Amino acid sequence: MIRRQHMEAPKNTSSIPVSEFLLICFPNYQTWQHWLSLPLSLLFLLAMGANATLLITIRMEASLHEPMYYLLSLLSLLDIVLCLTVIPKVLAIFWFDNKSISFSACFLQMFIMNSFLTMESCTFMVMAYDRYVAICKPLQYPSIITDQFVARAAIFVATRNGILTMPIPILSSQLRYCASVIKNCICTNMSVSKLSCDDITFNQLYQFVIGWTLLGSDLILIILSYSFILKAVLRIKAEGAVAKALGTCSSHFILILFFSTVLLVLVITNLARERIPPDVPILLNILHHLIPPALNPIVYGVRTREIKQGIWNLLRRLKEVR
Repeated sequence: MIRRQHMEAPKNTSSIPVSEFLLICFPNYQTWQHWLSLPLSLLFLLAMGANATLLITIRMEASLHEPMYYLLSLLSLLDIVLCLTVIPKVLAIFWFDNKSISFSACFLQMFIMNSFLTMESCTFMVMAYDRYVAICKPLQYPSIITDQFVARAAIFVATRNGILTMPIPILSSQLRYCASVIKNCICTNMSVSKLSCDDITFNQLYQFVIGWTLLGSDLILIILSYSFILKAVLRIKAEGAVAKALGTCSSHFILILFFSTVLLVLVITNLARERIPPDVPILLNILHHLIPPALNPIVYGVRTREIKQGIWNLLRRLKEVR
């Protein structure tokens, strides 16, 4: 394999053999790396620890062996994979100046980021449907939301998003490249494909259409679910029933709102790239793969009584073992 020269080149020049890329985090503010490494490390440990605790609690606590918590486990697994795909490499760049990433590893990272992001959105949609059935059709809930439903939903989440996002890294990997320096901490499709000597219009168009189709359809279904939930809740006359019904949805709604807000801010900053420093979208992209995974299990753990009780039971067992 011919080792690539780490150089930038303009479009329409001869291509160079590519075996690895060089990731340049914050090209205009290299000193940011030292300041960011500590908070990013703490957030990474928090995300890993919180999600691992949640998964272990749901696995060990029999009272949490229900479809709603299985869906939460799926969300935690997706968060863990996203974190492990992005953050260790970013920290390796910050700490050890390990900027190189192999050709295959770069496109594998690109695939995981694209597919798991849409899988997470799809999981939120399934969870919204779960809450819709629980509140709008409570008598039918046990027969609709079953373990088999969760298994089929997980297969749908993985298959739909894995298949439809797979062409993004495949298309990028088939391009001829004129440069090897990626001005980003991670291998996003836009950052990598812009180094190509070839026309990348179809590549960008496919990502745009697929991304907005998958995320947009999930968001529409989530909004519809919560519209029906709100309509049903407003018809409840019993005292305290409205607060109880909304309480069952509050954790999920907070996570969806935060996920959508961070994603929207990321999209806006990328669209306004000419008006803001280029390092800002890079930082937001990193945080989008780190903050939601850190907050998701904490929000559910704090606001869900059954999970809090399960964690206390787990801690008591650990003390007894000692």
